[in-house]
Amino acid sequence: MTLRPMLAVAGFLCCTLPALADGEVQKLITAADKARLDKYGETRKAALAEAKAGNPGEVRQLDALLAKPLVAFSDKDLTGKWQCRTIKVGGLSPLVIYGWFKCRVSDDGSGWRLEKLTGSQRTKGRFFDDGEKRAIYLGSGSVNNDQAKPYGSGPRTDQVGYAFRNSAEEWRIEFPAPYYESKLDIMEFKR
Repeated sequence: MTLRPMLAVAGFLCCTLPALADGEVQKLITAADKARLDKYGETRKAALAEAKAGNPGEVRQLDALLAKPLVAFSDKDLTGKWQCRTIKVGGLSPLVIYGWFKCRVSDDGSGWRLEKLTGSQRTKGRFFDDGEKRAIYLGSGSVNNDQAKPYGSGPRTDQVGYAFRNSAEEWRIEFPAPYYESKLDIMEFKR
């Protein structure tokens, strides 16, 4: 096969394969956030080990959340209003589970966008496909009513995580090695 037909076949395959994490997200993600995702497994394992020393009731809540089976994103629309809460795992404290706040997911035509609307720690960002049962979240953290900076503004505000769905009414994002306080942040969502 000559070079021209090989390039045509390669181009065809690139156009017909699904747009996963090697697509647009790879153009946007910072090197620091890529490194955080690369170490996700070991960061998560260390954080969960530290969490075992936390309040026994909160440890049971965390264990119950993480024991739920994962389901595909493809058959459900996440848009709408959600209750959300943050769980800080490892780091300054073994485990802290905050109360529920308001979040919203919208679709601007290019994909889902998340905004945490209440509480002192906020996030705003978007999701990218990363297989059937996982998505990548790139966002920007802000405090109180401060304007969120664009993703890529630096390590103090940039956020990266993996999103997982448990059911039509429940899902979560796991943020490895967030800039502040913990080793792993889990943002839990329910209708």
